[in-house]
Amino acid sequence: MPNILLIETATSICSVGVINQHQKLAIREDKSMEYSHSSQLTSFIESAIKEVNLNFSNLDAVAVSMGPGSYTGLRIGVSVAKGLCYGLDIPLIAINSLYGLALVARENIFTQYDYYIPMIDARRMEVYNAVYDNHLNIIRETMAEIIDANSFSSFLQNGTMCIFGDGAGKCKETLLHPRISISENIYPSVRGLIKPALKKFSEKDFVDVAYFEPFYLKNFVAGKPRVKGLE
Repeated sequence: MPNILLIETATSICSVGVINQHQKLAIREDKSMEYSHSSQLTSFIESAIKEVNLNFSNLDAVAVSMGPGSYTGLRIGVSVAKGLCYGLDIPLIAINSLYGLALVARENIFTQYDYYIPMIDARRMEVYNAVYDNHLNIIRETMAEIIDANSFSSFLQNGTMCIFGDGAGKCKETLLHPRISISENIYPSVRGLIKPALKKFSEKDFVDVAYFEPFYLKNFVAGKPRVKGLE
């Protein structure tokens, strides 16, 4: 088994993990929603590597949550991942953030559903989401949309669904249906990156470190600066 560093910064949660060749896992996470990526990411990485008795030179690959999600969070996480891959001359593995979130949900939601819909807040009334079946095969690709009463209606004709993630709260007053379950307490974690990272490593499914960019999905729009005297 390879030694892989895992980085998840697609939302406000900062999550880092290292799995070593003996299947020992070390995880460091900040779930305070404070966007602590810039202040804690590096120390989390160093601490997790030390816990599993590795040095940076022992790493075989870095796996990073690629988006969609927070522009700033993704930029920081991917930049650190690429820097390590460059410096250590090791491959970079990219994993869709929604798929990672869906894997976390499967570990924490014990009721069986026909469809699993991870949601990440996309600001304003939009969410990033994708639709997976109960084996987590992709049914509808990643997209950004404003949720309304008809969202996912075609899937409801065929079964039950669970909606989860930090964007799920936007559905509570809109998607009122007995076959829909909404959970706001499922958060992104590097635990959802372990399985796909190992699979991609074994298949040598790597991205080009030089040219890889996060999957932002939407263009970044900066807020307008305040003009003194007009606040």
